[in-house]
Amino acid sequence: MTVGPQTRVHEINLFLVGFLVLFMELAFIRWFAANVIFLQFFTNVVLLACFLGMSCGCLAARQQRNWLALFPTLAMATAVAALATLSLYKSWSGLTVDVGGQASPQVVFFGTEYRNPDVAQFTVPIEAIISVFFVLITLSFVGLGQVLGRAFDAYPHRIKGYVLNIGGSIAGIAAFSLLAFLHAPAAAWFIVCCAGVAYLLKQSGALSTPRILSMATLVLAVTLPPILGSVYGGRDTYWSPYYAVEYDRANRFIEVDNIGFQGMIPMAEGGSSYSLIHLLQKSSSGAPFEDALIIGAGSGNDLAHALRFGVNRIDAVEIDPVIQSIGMREHPDQPYSDPRVVRHIDDGRHFLRTTDRKYDLVVYALVDSLVLHSGYANIRLESYLFTEQAFQDIKRVLKPGGTFVTYNFFRQGWIVERVSAMAEQVFGCKPIVLSLPYQKEMKASEPAGYTMIVGGCNPQLAEKFAQQPTFWLNRIPARNVDVDGFALQPDTMPADQRADWYPIAPLTIIHDQGTPIFSSDDWPFLYLQSRLIPDINVRSMLLLGSLGLGMVFLFLPKGQGRIVMDRRMFFLGAAFMLLETRAVVQLALLFGSTWLVNSMVFFTVLVLVLLGNLFVLKMQSTRLTWHYLGLFALLAAGALVPIEGFIGDNVVLRYGVPSVLALGPMFFAAVIFARLFRDSKTPDISFGSNIAGAVVGGLCESFSMLLGFRYLLVLAMGFYLLSAWSSTRSPVNSPVSAE
Repeated sequence: MTVGPQTRVHEINLFLVGFLVLFMELAFIRWFAANVIFLQFFTNVVLLACFLGMSCGCLAARQQRNWLALFPTLAMATAVAALATLSLYKSWSGLTVDVGGQASPQVVFFGTEYRNPDVAQFTVPIEAIISVFFVLITLSFVGLGQVLGRAFDAYPHRIKGYVLNIGGSIAGIAAFSLLAFLHAPAAAWFIVCCAGVAYLLKQSGALSTPRILSMATLVLAVTLPPILGSVYGGRDTYWSPYYAVEYDRANRFIEVDNIGFQGMIPMAEGGSSYSLIHLLQKSSSGAPFEDALIIGAGSGNDLAHALRFGVNRIDAVEIDPVIQSIGMREHPDQPYSDPRVVRHIDDGRHFLRTTDRKYDLVVYALVDSLVLHSGYANIRLESYLFTEQAFQDIKRVLKPGGTFVTYNFFRQGWIVERVSAMAEQVFGCKPIVLSLPYQKEMKASEPAGYTMIVGGCNPQLAEKFAQQPTFWLNRIPARNVDVDGFALQPDTMPADQRADWYPIAPLTIIHDQGTPIFSSDDWPFLYLQSRLIPDINVRSMLLLGSLGLGMVFLFLPKGQGRIVMDRRMFFLGAAFMLLETRAVVQLALLFGSTWLVNSMVFFTVLVLVLLGNLFVLKMQSTRLTWHYLGLFALLAAGALVPIEGFIGDNVVLRYGVPSVLALGPMFFAAVIFARLFRDSKTPDISFGSNIAGAVVGGLCESFSMLLGFRYLLVLAMGFYLLSAWSSTRSPVNSPVSAE
């Protein structure tokens, strides 16, 4: 059969829009999270805005207005607004952003506490910032959705058209993953996006000089700030797969996504807290640690101190290759150059689960990622390090009498209480909790500062503190090397020397908030006070839901006085979003929370969707009843069987079965979608309804904070039941039997 030129145009559009949507979605999530202050904690907002824009565009497929022609102006204005907001925040110290009341929070966000809303001249709730950019990003995606809806409406081969679209999406995620691997700057991402949009505009005759200038301004807006920061501010900008990493050359300080992260401190100048565990070990046992595992090795401070105290081998695990490379080049003590250090670019939990080595010391070194694991779930890169099962993995790799240390500015006493209680439960020994500066007691209900938790069962250290309750630490690391901090008596020293010594002693945690709740692999929310949906998430759900409904209403076709919506496709979209969320977090636990694992998960999901469509294309008679039954069977198995039930030495049982339970339902869901989409009389409305449902599913992800991720599948089953029971005689569907 000969393919006409107009059909060929629709085929190109279906593929290209699929490519651009995935590529631009990932670019927007990365760039806006880095440049809209604190948006990195809410990247699902950008994801949902992209989905909503696509939905609105599909629903507007039959409108005369060309929404893609507005993309250059909308995208440029959104990027400029982001940079202006960030510049205002940095230049005006009286402006603060209130992120869920961090003075006494239900959920803690690191890096948000540097400005106190109570004393600020002007306070903006993060919900206001989120709402503005949610609307702007949504409008930026309407044009692509409109092109997609028109192409679906015009293309004669429905399933083949969707196969082309999915093929484009697969190519889009592969292209962006390649650029992430190459650490390409943001300018490269937006050049690709603008080139694709320019092609579509030229095709429709809407490419004009003003629109070209707008897109050039967009590229310039994301290109100039890093260049100016390097030339005039002494700050180099790198794009790792996780962050926009800024390195201040003069101060040897690293920021990620415009939040202070870590500095490189030579041992000759300071950083004695990095030596503390080694000094305690030396003073209590007289021998250094031999084998150490440092998770979150970062730019190398912990390595430098461990090497100075004679550790024979260090496995240095760091998830971010850019931060590690900065440490390798720039750290003044050059710890990464020491042959005793073995570098690993990996997720810490994955390394713990897969290593066969045994260690005297395991350190969690400031493992606060300041970014969400993905745009699909409210977990952070380090969330799976702080679960009861993770501590059991640490216990497995520790030698008898080995030591586990985690330290951070934990912000809240209940976080310290939770971590110490889990350590006590797993290791069977009460941990030693130390605060710098020293405090005798810490209430779970009060803020917490720099705290070190020493777990494992090290009887010599416990006995030493029982004999001599105070250890003295000097602010200059070199002055601690040849002394026993337990035996020191600073009161006998001259006043000018005494001031540099600080007392270290175990503190007592006051349990004034009831029994601490343990984090688990199913509920990995260390920074969430209890099993609840925080007020900030509830407000965001209501706000974004209202904005989303309003925008969908504006773009919905109005027919015969009724709002036209494909209910069955809507519920399918909501359920599938929850399936994808569950798959992302479960496979991150199995294979690691790295960007590469995430990319492979998304890639695999798209391939399964593609296979489902090819199945429907090949099998013209598809009985949906059997596919619904297969879908519900796998969902029920996934909800009933906990992930820890598959831990063991058998590779198939450990990885294969959980992967099938996570990804298998997507094939059946894809077949159901493809069959209904094939028979829809109005594919633009059906596809738009499906994406609108995905937005609702994304908002429902917050229920994981209450239910855990396993029972999100129950919610997904509810949406699939609604899709199965919805009337098939809607205004946009032909009478399709469930048979």
